[in-house]
Amino acid sequence: MISILNLRRNAEAERFEELVAEHHAGIYRFAYRLTGNRDDAEDLIQEALIEAYEAFGRFSRGTHFDRWVFRIMRNTYLDKVRAKPPVRVESLTCASSISDGETARDIIDLRGAADRELFAKTLDGPIQEALQTLPAEFRIVVILADIHELSYEEISQTLQCPIGTVRSRLHRGRAILKDKLKRYVRF
Repeated sequence: MISILNLRRNAEAERFEELVAEHHAGIYRFAYRLTGNRDDAEDLIQEALIEAYEAFGRFSRGTHFDRWVFRIMRNTYLDKVRAKPPVRVESLTCASSISDGETARDIIDLRGAADRELFAKTLDGPIQEALQTLPAEFRIVVILADIHELSYEEISQTLQCPIGTVRSRLHRGRAILKDKLKRYVRF
C-alpha cells in the first residue's frame, strides 16, 4: 500500500514539474509585471509554486494550469502587499540627526545604475514604471489582458470576479497608463 502511494505522489510531482516547465515563461512574466523587478518576481514565484504544489491535489486536470497559478500568485502578492507596514515619509528638507547634534541625510542617486540606463533606452522601463503606479487590482487585470492576452471571461474566472468588474478595472487601468505614457506617443 505504501509503495502505491509513493508512486502516485511521484507521478503527481512529475506532472507538476512538467506543467511548471511548460508555463514557466508566462508565470515569470506575470510575476515580474506584478512586482516590478527580477528578485521580487522570483521570490513571488517560489512562494506561489510552493502553495500550488501543496494544493496540486485540488487542481482540476483539463483546466488551465497557468491561470490557476496566476490566481494563487495574485493572492500571495496581495497578501504580501497588505502585510507591509505603512510607508514612512520624511521630508528631504528636514535633516535627520545622527548623534552629538550632527545632522545628515543620505540620498541615493539611481541615475547611474546600469539597469536603469538600459531601461531608459527602451520603452520597457517606462511601461513597467507606469504599471507599478497602478493600484494592484487594475495592474493585475491589465497584465492578464494586455500581456497574457486572456479574454474577459478567462480573467473573470482567474480572478473570481464578475466580467463587469474586469471590464471596469481594465478600462480604468488602461486610462491611467495612457495618461502616464502619453509623452512617449507621437500623433
